[in-house]
Amino acid sequence: MQRALAVVALLAAAAAIAAAQGESPELLPFAVGAAPEGCDVGEGEWVFDEAARPWYAEEECPYIQPDLTCQAHGRPDAAYQRWRWQPRDCSLPSFNATGMLEMLRGKRMLFVGDSLLRGQYTSLLCLLHRSAPGGGGGSRSFETVDSLSIFRAKDYDATIEFYWAPMLAERGADEDMSKDIVEMEAAEAYRLVLHQVTRWLEGNVDPKSARVFFVTASPSHAGAGGDDCYNQTTPVGAADAASYRGSTSRRMVQVAGEVLAASRVPVGVVNVTRMSELRRDAHTQVYREQRWAKPTAEQLAADPRSYADCTHWCLPGVPDAWNELLYWKLFFPARDEAI
Repeated sequence: MQRALAVVALLAAAAAIAAAQGESPELLPFAVGAAPEGCDVGEGEWVFDEAARPWYAEEECPYIQPDLTCQAHGRPDAAYQRWRWQPRDCSLPSFNATGMLEMLRGKRMLFVGDSLLRGQYTSLLCLLHRSAPGGGGGSRSFETVDSLSIFRAKDYDATIEFYWAPMLAERGADEDMSKDIVEMEAAEAYRLVLHQVTRWLEGNVDPKSARVFFVTASPSHAGAGGDDCYNQTTPVGAADAASYRGSTSRRMVQVAGEVLAASRVPVGVVNVTRMSELRRDAHTQVYREQRWAKPTAEQLAADPRSYADCTHWCLPGVPDAWNELLYWKLFFPARDEAI
């Protein structure tokens, strides 16, 4: 089944910040405003912005895993860090790290997912790093215990956590060959899994004190021949963008939207699929720590394309834009999402 990024939930203290700031009580918890009508932030283009990107330097962020530090592993270009996502019909609000930490005061934010979502989690920590006081006082801390990583901003009484769960639902036992096995299209199997996700949410999440988001699938660019990520240094150009399609099934994204829209617990969909399809230049390629079956220098030189990781993303990079969309969805939801 197609890999997808899983649910991101924000669990709140009793008081809603919107009410505390004098905003309309009809806004969703934690919202401070509303997005302009008719703006689909998932559709747009990448704009080169050397003045404002990247948000942080790779070496400044202590949370980036070695398999995402492309500059430290010899990537010769850095332009992939300097592209900004521009929605077609509106503009994203500027990411305000201090403001976000203030909004998270007394709260817990939890990411649940696989290594791709961990990249987004790490990106968010990097975006917030400068604004979360550190130093000898220990007001900022990070620890990993088994499958759970916890970042604490103690001055804000806030935690941002990541729980490693690469499957959207609990994996069952191996196939019982004594029983009939029903073959299903991937999209319909995906629908069944998402129904289980929404059922769990409806039984365990209070929509009056929590917000839940689903981040759509991150595409891979592992293709045959030259249609992959190796040696790519620029996004897919505007002339080719309309006809370009990555690895992610449009049907999968459609199914996610249909199922989650019917959930009794509102689920915001953060659609990162299309924007990421255009960024085959921003994967880690061969510029990362090789943890398994590390090739020799001779093997890498002879056939670098076969060792290129066209699934994960360099940091800084594309996951920073995902967090800009999450920031927008969290604090500036569309008016039709208000309750």
